[in-house]
Amino acid sequence: MPSAAWRGELKETLRLGLPLALTQLAQIGLETTDVMMMGHLGPEALAAGSLGLNLFLAVLLFGIGVTAATSPLIAQALGRRNARDARRAYRQGLWMAAVIGVPGMAVLWNAESILLALGQPPQASADAGIYLFWASWALVPALMFMVSRALLAAFTLTRVVLGLSIAAIGVNATLNYALMFGNWGFPALGLAGAGIATSIVATLQAAALFLYVTRARRVRRLHVLARLWRPDWPTFGAILRIGLPIGLTMVMEMGMFAAAVFLMGLISLDALAANQIAIQIASITFMVPMGLSQAATVRVGLAVGRGDPAGALRAWQAALAGGLAFMSLAALTFWFAPLWLVVLYLGWEAADQPVAGLAVAFLAVAAGFQLADATQVISSGALRGLKDTRGPMVIAATGFWVIGVPLGALLAFGVGLGGVGIWWGLLAGLVTAAVLLSLRFLDRVRRLKYTDSRQG
Repeated sequence: MPSAAWRGELKETLRLGLPLALTQLAQIGLETTDVMMMGHLGPEALAAGSLGLNLFLAVLLFGIGVTAATSPLIAQALGRRNARDARRAYRQGLWMAAVIGVPGMAVLWNAESILLALGQPPQASADAGIYLFWASWALVPALMFMVSRALLAAFTLTRVVLGLSIAAIGVNATLNYALMFGNWGFPALGLAGAGIATSIVATLQAAALFLYVTRARRVRRLHVLARLWRPDWPTFGAILRIGLPIGLTMVMEMGMFAAAVFLMGLISLDALAANQIAIQIASITFMVPMGLSQAATVRVGLAVGRGDPAGALRAWQAALAGGLAFMSLAALTFWFAPLWLVVLYLGWEAADQPVAGLAVAFLAVAAGFQLADATQVISSGALRGLKDTRGPMVIAATGFWVIGVPLGALLAFGVGLGGVGIWWGLLAGLVTAAVLLSLRFLDRVRRLKYTDSRQG
């Protein structure tokens, strides 16, 4: 039987991680609502909005990665009962949100030129540029929201974040209905209305969570508003040093799947459509281990802060056990009932069409990488708890871009496997990353134990 300490760690990890996972699912719901309502504007608007949303997410993910460095810094500070360092990490995280977010806004203001340079249609690029001008104002508050979320996660106060994320879906849909389509006396702004709604929702979320941080009984003792405007360059530099590799890692992982989209487009429109369905389904299941990964960052950071290497190992094991259990169920569903998932997007009338058949074939491979995907993201999160981010960045580059994308292209076009070959490449890249990240974490924990025993 597992030890009492391990069972306790599993309980704490799930108590922290499940609300975070549900929050990630709510975020997917927010994006899905936007896409569905854009579809009612017409196929041209949907195409332009999808282009804009993907560019927005690329910039946002990089910022989320950089500001994610606040999570291990806060957790380790709280683990050693140092409220001052935790406050500094939170305060400088807010600074970093602005420092990353403002240049990110400038990038999005030039979205039309960027999309034209990437060979996208002129009208779709222009419409996406209009959408992104208004959506860009969401960038800074969205990143500040993530910093506040990291602080609350360190205190295991995640239910309020989940509640805000669920409420945001309803508010976003209501604003879209009013501003996109001109209901309730508002002008019909189309994609510009969607961008405005996104920025309003992000601002409301950030403001509400910041207010909660300043009022919550367990958190307010940190006095997070103290010296808010005073720079703390060592802490700011630590966030940048730890967070920049995280941001680049996230962009590389997103880039691998974006490369798969591009390669599918070289095969056929059916393959491209089937790939989008399979990736969307796999993205939904991925949100659960993603939430557990964030929990692993916090739990490992707390253990390291209190000088408990064995606790750090248990935190990784507990998050991994939860992630693998869920993804095993997902894999079985992908393997034995893929058509039931695919027809949610296409309808039963299209069940015998080529797109459905290809999507089913892709999900069969995706069943294989569910466990690998969970392992790599949870191990990466655990390594962040150790403030180790440069090594995982190199591993991600190796797994995703040295193995995953080239092997997928080789199998698809060199061997003649087509779209399935691309997905086999994704599987190989994720397995490589999972193995290397796991081994790195175990090695780093072993070193912590060795150092701790020598100091003892």
